[in-house]
Amino acid sequence: MCFDHDARPPIPPIAGGALETTELTLHARDGNRFTAFAARAAEPTGAGMIVLPDVRGLHPYYEDLALRFAEHGIDAVAIDYFGRTAGLGRRGPSFDYAAHVPRTTFAGLSADVAAAADFLRSKEGGAVRSLFTIGFCFGGRLSFLAATLDLGLAGVIGFYGWPVGASRNDTPAPADVADRMRAPVLGIFGGADEGIPASAVEAFEAALTRAGVEHRIVTYPGAPHSFFDRRADAYAKTSEAAWQEVLDFVRRHAGGPGG
Repeated sequence: MCFDHDARPPIPPIAGGALETTELTLHARDGNRFTAFAARAAEPTGAGMIVLPDVRGLHPYYEDLALRFAEHGIDAVAIDYFGRTAGLGRRGPSFDYAAHVPRTTFAGLSADVAAAADFLRSKEGGAVRSLFTIGFCFGGRLSFLAATLDLGLAGVIGFYGWPVGASRNDTPAPADVADRMRAPVLGIFGGADEGIPASAVEAFEAALTRAGVEHRIVTYPGAPHSFFDRRADAYAKTSEAAWQEVLDFVRRHAGGPGG
């Protein structure tokens, strides 16, 4: 698990920055129905963000994160992964994610990401012009892979997503499919992450370079896996820097989300 159940993003709220939030059901092209949480910006910039959670699915952490994006002018939707195996609904602390994650498939997850993209590009979702993905851990890997889905993304962002090796399902390793990526990449890692060694990050960056993919890889020395948590006081400055990296990346590739 990427975060504890009571973890929340370490981002100060901006009063009045979000217009509304909505729980909704999205429909993938393969017939899947899944729960999502949308946050609309009060002053939209034309940028949109698909938030891809860790293994817990649609957890309050990611709903809060979608709201923080909306407060910065970025319409956002956070999605759940488990409509096919666990039905509709948000995922609380009792959800047995370990039983469901191996039952996900890259084809199914790709269809769900595409449905989220369709939503954000619709009038209901904000009719965004520049679309991004951001993911954490399990979702970080998926966010990197979203650059291979031909969704016309303006960029993909991954926090400590496994870039090499096998996964719990059939998702390919991002480093192995770098030549199929069609969007700029921002990868954020912790230097003290015991699960993702420096060699894995280096292999990913080398693959992106060989493939000619625009990218920025940032590793924060001493930061562990899941450092981006408001309860992690020791990494407050690191989290602040990482959030600024995200906003700067979106700003560079979409032309001006609020900072």
